[in-house]
Amino acid sequence: MLSAILALGALAAVFGIVLGYATIRFKVEGDPLADKVDAILPQTQCGQCGYPGCRPYAEAIADNRADINQCPPGGETVILALAELLDRDPKPLNAENGVAKEETTVAVIDEQVCIGCTLCIQACPVDAILGAAKQMHTVIESECTGCELCVPPCPVDCIAMIPVKEHYLTWKWPFPDMPKTTTEPEK
Repeated sequence: MLSAILALGALAAVFGIVLGYATIRFKVEGDPLADKVDAILPQTQCGQCGYPGCRPYAEAIADNRADINQCPPGGETVILALAELLDRDPKPLNAENGVAKEETTVAVIDEQVCIGCTLCIQACPVDAILGAAKQMHTVIESECTGCELCVPPCPVDCIAMIPVKEHYLTWKWPFPDMPKTTTEPEK
C-alpha cells in the first residue's frame, strides 16, 4: 500500500513539473485573435466605433462583445476582411457609427487664423498636431489619420480636411467592376 502511494505521489510530482514547464514555455501573451483583428483595423484611433481606440475594439470583437461593422474609417474593406477572418457573414456599415469616406483625408491648419488654444492637440488621438499654448499649431501629415476629431473643438474653424495627394506610395490598384448577374434570360 505504501509503495502505491509513493508511486502515485512521484507520478503526480513528475506531471506537475512537466505541466509547470509547459505553462512557462508555451505561454501566450494576450489574445492571438485580438492581435489578428487589430492588424486588420485601420489604426485611426478615432473612437467612432464606440471604443477608445482600435485595440479595445479588436478585443471586443474577439470576445464577441462588438459587431464587425462599426468602423467607418475602414469601411467595407475592413468589414469583409474581419468577416473572412472570423468566419462570419459580412454586414453593411452601421450608420450609427458614421459613414465611410470615399477618399483618405488629412487635417490642415490655417496657421494665419490659429489662436493657439490647444483644443485640437487635446482632441487628436494620435498626437499628429504640433504646437504650444498661444502659439501657432501645425499638423504632421504623415501621422494624421484623418479622423476629423480635431475639427469640432476648434473655436476659430481654422482646421480643414483635405484629400491626401495621390503618391506612388499611397496609390492602390482600383477594384475591378463586378459583373452583373441576372436571372432573366438575355434577349
